Amino acid sequence: MERYETEEQQIEAIKRFWKENGMVIILGAVIGLGGLWGWRWYNDSVISAKEEASKAYQASVEQFAESESTDALIAFVEENKDTAYAKLASLIAAQQAVEAEDFEQAKSHLSLAADGSSEVADVAKLRLAKVQLQLEEYDSAISTLESVNASAFADQVQELKGDIYYIQGKYEQAQSAYNQALVELPGDQSIQMKLDNIAYAKTQSVSSDSEE
Repeated sequence: MERYETEEQQIEAIKRFWKENGMVIILGAVIGLGGLWGWRWYNDSVISAKEEASKAYQASVEQFAESESTDALIAFVEENKDTAYAKLASLIAAQQAVEAEDFEQAKSHLSLAADGSSEVADVAKLRLAKVQLQLEEYDSAISTLESVNASAFADQVQELKGDIYYIQGKYEQAQSAYNQALVELPGDQSIQMKLDNIAYAKTQSVSSDSEE
């Protein structure tokens, strides 16, 4: 390290250092403070946006509860598609569409809610598969079920797969799916009854084949 014998030498060295490096130091400080301010602004804006979305969602749900019209919910979804609240609003709108037996409209709402990998999205996927089953879109329903991520829904996924295969007359695949559902829910009477129905359907199929 360089040593300085007098104060004048120290002052001259400081002036020289500042001349050579001062601009870099100033820029670094400005960038650092700017980044900190920018991050705080971004954080505050995100929190504010979430609060606004929450208030708008609550207002649309209250309006739906009062009028039983999904117009406010649908308008909210259009304006807030990138929020988790949009998925919740879509689930409510889809339920109303199902009750009105408007399955195409329900499919549209649920397709939006099913986008992503959250648990809410998985709930939407299960409901979407049921609507697709109602519309006889069997392959699409199976594909939708395959995209469910949460293991907590494994029994529902397998049981619904069994229902789809059973309706198609694919008894072996239906039986396999129901058995997998029973692994998740041992002793479930509803699933066991569906397995019994398959056994009966198989005997009927064999009887009709032998008559021919």
